[in-house]
Parts: sequence; structure tokens; C-alpha cells
Amino acid sequence: MSYFDNIRTFVRVYELGSMSAAGRDLRISPAVTSSRISQLEEHLSVRLFQRTTRSLTPTEQGKAFYSGAKQILESVEDAEAQVVNITENPKGALYVAAPLGVGRRLIAPQVPEFLSLYPEVSLRLRLSDRKVDLTTEGLDLAFFLGQPEDSNLRIRKIADVERVLCASPGYVAERGNPASAEELFAGGHECLNLRFPGATEFRWRLQTAEGPKRFRAEGRYESDDGDVLTDWALGGHGIALKPVFEIADHLRAGALVPVATQSPPEPIQMACLFTHRRMQDPKTRLFMEFVIERVSRLIREAEDGVQLPR
Repeated sequence: MSYFDNIRTFVRVYELGSMSAAGRDLRISPAVTSSRISQLEEHLSVRLFQRTTRSLTPTEQGKAFYSGAKQILESVEDAEAQVVNITENPKGALYVAAPLGVGRRLIAPQVPEFLSLYPEVSLRLRLSDRKVDLTTEGLDLAFFLGQPEDSNLRIRKIADVERVLCASPGYVAERGNPASAEELFAGGHECLNLRFPGATEFRWRLQTAEGPKRFRAEGRYESDDGDVLTDWALGGHGIALKPVFEIADHLRAGALVPVATQSPPEPIQMACLFTHRRMQDPKTRLFMEFVIERVSRLIREAEDGVQLPR
């Protein structure tokens, strides 16, 4: 077993906080993962992690070693990228994250064609509506909706995505169709909210006669999966704030209808997040350009087929 493999394994265990998760990520067994960490500890004559049956915590020596080990991996990746740039033969694993709706409908369908063009590249797509951290999670690219909090990362804008407040015809028949934000939040309506870890309240930014305003959206239904909110809306359980491309088929079929049309939500930015160093890797750059062109077209096609009140 090479020392470099042991370092790579250590970095993934440190970042993911789990031997089993790192093993799955690297496609090696838990036994091999544990063995590599043990070999590294024996070589360094220190304990890198405190292990119990329920937790794995880096020691002070482990925290110190991670910083240098991460730099080693990044230096090797940069060197490999330079070679690949010369040979024009991208290869290696590409780590990409995206929100569930974006990933399922827009990103995942592009992957087979991309991998067929570049047979030495493998892609690991992580889908979640939670916020991700590119650095600690070892990601090359992250697609997202909204505004990123980390100003040190690079952003490539893809599109301004139209959104709509919507509910099922059954919900509207039972609870009424609020004409404006004021009517919506005056009481009597159920808001379906996307819950992020650490979120304390929900704010919907809507257009009003006085300009854009933020309203506190309250309701008994919360989920960290945007598709669950769609299912609840289809079932007549409340009003959801959704990107049009995610529910375009339901809007065209009349299974969901726009509500509070005098106070439409503002469009939301869809973009790609990356570090400058990651863009030095041609497979990362190639995938970003490949996907952005196709995703922009898919969003336009979905939105063009839906008539939204304005």
C-alpha cells in the first residue's frame, strides 16, 4: 500500500468524519480504510483519530497533519492537471454537488453523455438541498440556487430562474386563493417550507406595490427535500414557493396553480461555485462548460411553456 494512498484516505476520513463514509467515497472496504489509517499512524508514531464505537474525532496531531496532507494532495492534483492539459486527456474522479431538484432534472441527465466523451473521467454526484462546503467536502463544483455566503469562492452565473407561489386546485377550493402577499400572510394559509440545517425562520421575498419585501412564512410542514414540498402541494396541504422548471409539467397540467399573483416571488440566481485551483483541472472546466450550456437551454424551454401572471 503506498504512502500516498494512506494520505488520501486520511484526508477523506478527516473531511467526512467517518471511516465507512470515506471508504464508500474512495470505493474501498472499511477494513482497507482502517488499515490505511493504522499504517499512517504507525509511520508517524502518533494517533490521528480518537476512536469509539460511536464517534471518530481527530486528535491535535491529526488536525495538524490534515493541513499539510491537504496541501500535498492539492499539489499533486495541480501537477496532474498540468500534465493533462498538455496531453488533452482529462481523467480522474470529479466531485459535484447540486440541490435535489437541480441535480435530478438538470445535472444528472447530462452525465452519461459527458462520460462517454471522456471515458477516463468518473463522476460522483452528491444531491442534497442542504448547503455544502466545497473545501471540507472535497468538491470540485457545486451548483446552487441563491446567493453564496463564502465570498472567497468563484461564481459562474447560469441563469435567473423564475419562481412561483403555487398550490393545488383542491387547496384553493378549500382555503381560497390569496390575491397578494398581504392576504397570504394575514392568516389561514399553510406555507410549505424548505428546512436547511440551522435555519431559524423562513422568509419569502415577494413583490408588492411598495417594492420587494420579505415575509415570514409559517406552517406546520417542513422538509429538507424540495420534491417533498412539491408532493405536499400536489396533495393539497399548502402553498409552496418553487422554481418553475421543477414543476412546469404540473403547472401545464393544472395539477398546481399560481396563487398570490399580485405578489410574485423574485427570480433566483442559479450558478456554479468553484475555487480558482479547481478550475485549473481540465475535467472540472470541461464539465462546467458542458453542463451550463445544456442547463440554460433546459431552463428556458421549461419556462417558455408556462404562462405566469405578471
